[in-house]
Amino acid sequence: MIPLKLIPVLWILCLLLVQFSSSSQVSISLSSRSIPKSGDPITIRWSGVESPSQLDWLGIYSPANSSHPDFIGYVFLSKSPEWKSGSGSITIPLINLRSDYQFRIFHWTESEINPKKQDHDHNPLPRTKHLLAESETVVFEPGRGPEQVHLALTGQAGEMRVMFVTHDGKESFVRYGLTRNKMGKVVDTRVSRYEREDMCDAPANESVGWRDPGFIHDGIMVGLEDGKRYYYQVGSDSGGWSTAYSFVSPIKDSSETIAFLFGDMGTATPYSTFVRTQKESISTVKWIKRDIEAIGNKPALISHIGDISYARGYSWLWDNFFNQIEPVASKVPYHVCIGNHEYDWPLQPWRPEWAYSVYGTDGGGECGVPYSLRFNMPGNSSEPTGTRAPATRNLYYSFDLGVVHFVYFSTETDFLSGSKQYEFLKNDLESVDRNKTPYVVVQGHRPMYTTSYETRDLPFKERLQEHLEHLFVKNKVTLALWGHVHRYERFCPLNNYTCGSLGANGEEWKAFPVHLVIGMAGQDWQPIWQPRPDHLTDPVFPQPIRSMYRAGEFGYVRLNANKEKLTLSYIGNHDGEVHDVVEIMASGQVLNGHAASADGSNADGIAVMGKLNSKLSWYVMIASILVLGAFVGYVLGFISRSRRSAASEAQWTAVKSEET
Repeated sequence: MIPLKLIPVLWILCLLLVQFSSSSQVSISLSSRSIPKSGDPITIRWSGVESPSQLDWLGIYSPANSSHPDFIGYVFLSKSPEWKSGSGSITIPLINLRSDYQFRIFHWTESEINPKKQDHDHNPLPRTKHLLAESETVVFEPGRGPEQVHLALTGQAGEMRVMFVTHDGKESFVRYGLTRNKMGKVVDTRVSRYEREDMCDAPANESVGWRDPGFIHDGIMVGLEDGKRYYYQVGSDSGGWSTAYSFVSPIKDSSETIAFLFGDMGTATPYSTFVRTQKESISTVKWIKRDIEAIGNKPALISHIGDISYARGYSWLWDNFFNQIEPVASKVPYHVCIGNHEYDWPLQPWRPEWAYSVYGTDGGGECGVPYSLRFNMPGNSSEPTGTRAPATRNLYYSFDLGVVHFVYFSTETDFLSGSKQYEFLKNDLESVDRNKTPYVVVQGHRPMYTTSYETRDLPFKERLQEHLEHLFVKNKVTLALWGHVHRYERFCPLNNYTCGSLGANGEEWKAFPVHLVIGMAGQDWQPIWQPRPDHLTDPVFPQPIRSMYRAGEFGYVRLNANKEKLTLSYIGNHDGEVHDVVEIMASGQVLNGHAASADGSNADGIAVMGKLNSKLSWYVMIASILVLGAFVGYVLGFISRSRRSAASEAQWTAVKSEET
């Protein structure tokens, strides 16, 4: 006979055996245990899940020995059409994080949701209490060469910088030449990296966010001839060579400039994770890739003005970002300036009292470190972090490309009168040779002007206008481009909230800067437009006269300039077409800055998108006439029938209606 005091113990053992038996019945298998390169897919199959829940989920882990809560992402099993049967499969692409992967299946039900454990989007994060199965490990095949290849200008003629990542930091090279089969020139690379201890705050310095970033290589191709297509590879004989890439070298005194510009793009992942990722970034890269291919053998530039990867302390999202942009960043130089989501943290060195609502924790504890080391922009600007972290770099710089002088500056570090950055901007703008580069394009992250209802940044905008606007106006800056607000908005030629005259009717005009907000490349969170001051809660958003065109469509802008005229076009991601255009003469005169020409307006004054650069074909015109004829015939028939019906009825009752 079993002693009474042992019965509870035996009962617990039975429960554990049942749970183990149930868990052991779940099987998980992989389509492959090795992956050739980043972006290649793997299929995960499972079976034997008893009483499946809609919240059962597949955890993605790298490295494979990560603890259960430290996944890099998750996918609900219900994504598979067969999930209710307890079996199914999911296929996802993997990014090389220089460590092995493992997949784990967990059971999770609605009763176990913890409302205090949420992701950035306020969705409950899955729990890891009930593990059902673990997969074997997956590795990336060695010897395939480096990844995350991207170019940048150095500011010197005849040069092009290339950066990439390896897993071990061993000696690597760049080989290049004018033909794919003859890359006879070879240059060495400099290697750098950062550590977990360099991060300034959570989650960047915690196990949930930190992953080894690999080794960052930096090489400069020199002796380039103007306007030639060069082919190049990166890597080594021992570690393997990358695929062959190509770019067109800049032309020193070119009479044409082509650039693709945007802010706030981020990256897209095939899984959910701790922070929101940016699915729309896929379309932005797709259309820019199309445009690069269309210009053929012409040099170009990509400009990304802040909020780069939106990693925010989850380091594998930087790897995801660089893998995503490689198809374009390996073809044309990719230039950046710093945004709040690369830098801001509670103890940042410059945080004046008026900025208490401006600078917060948006950087996720990265304090600019990944941004500073993964990119290398021209110039030598830097600011100490006040910690063991390396100094923050790539803050402000400028260069000429064709007929445009491009200027980048930081809205996250001191820009007030007397600061190093202010003096740089003042000296730089005053020294531009307008005969060589008649257009000056200044770029920063947080906007000087926007009609978005973002009250927290009001103290910042006031300082930006007080300290920098007079420099822009005095030195006849052509364009001031901003991100941060995740929409597109174009203003009139502007000074102190006042539109300048265009001189269209012979009146005197002044070359005021045209401000544009172009933070619409991927991130989709955005506050409302500025409402009426006396009706803040009503969904009516009048468009101020200074705002010529604004839209919520994702996209980017395309710049094309020659000695006579600069044309800036807004490309919408939903169709890849032009939806707004502004033209500015070399003299500074804005040709069409007072209206989104050829576009209508909706009820609240926001310009309705239209394809400004397409001509209506005869087919469309004929079809329109036919449709109009059919509509007129329908109306006449309806009126005739209504009259006959009214004449035949003795009485009718009106339906009550109320205006809303």
